[in-house]
Amino acid sequence: MNLPTKLTVLRLILSGFIIFLLCFPFYLVGIEFPKLYVGGVGMEAQYLVSGVVFIVASLTDWLDGYLARKNNQVTDTGKMLDAIADKVLVNSVLIILAAQGFIHVIIPVVIVLRDIIVNAIKMEAAGKGKVVAAIKSGKFKTATLMVGTVLTFFYNLPFELININVAEFLLYIAVILSIISAIQYWNLNKNIIFSEK
Repeated sequence: MNLPTKLTVLRLILSGFIIFLLCFPFYLVGIEFPKLYVGGVGMEAQYLVSGVVFIVASLTDWLDGYLARKNNQVTDTGKMLDAIADKVLVNSVLIILAAQGFIHVIIPVVIVLRDIIVNAIKMEAAGKGKVVAAIKSGKFKTATLMVGTVLTFFYNLPFELININVAEFLLYIAVILSIISAIQYWNLNKNIIFSEK
């Protein structure tokens, strides 16, 4: 297992830690997380810790790809694990944040549906020997989604102090870009999907 793949596995482990931290009923075992206050905004420590871990996990996503390309260590296994780790990290966090009332449920619904559609297009194209390249709208979607998610973990600070919900704004931009990118992926690859070969 090369270093990029190890980083991908680390991202999966960190994702599991975040899921555990956000979902485990700690109160049943007598554990209560402290609450921190910044400018009157109350923040539960478990979300702040999850936010830090989310940032670290997100950085491994960039680093494993960079190292794989730089050292010519791109493998089919690595690409598969990378795609799985990305979805486990982002989609599970969005679903949990929606279930716990931090974000609107439409956000994970659209993001997950978009991922299903795009992955299906990529698999169909791959089955016909074609590689579907990433597009700019998809990259912008990822960037706004990650920043919006991090800000949500940190209770929209420092923007919350001036009553501007940047976290929510970025997440809805990510939703719009998800829809746009899904349509673009479809338009760019529909000829491949419906080709005879």
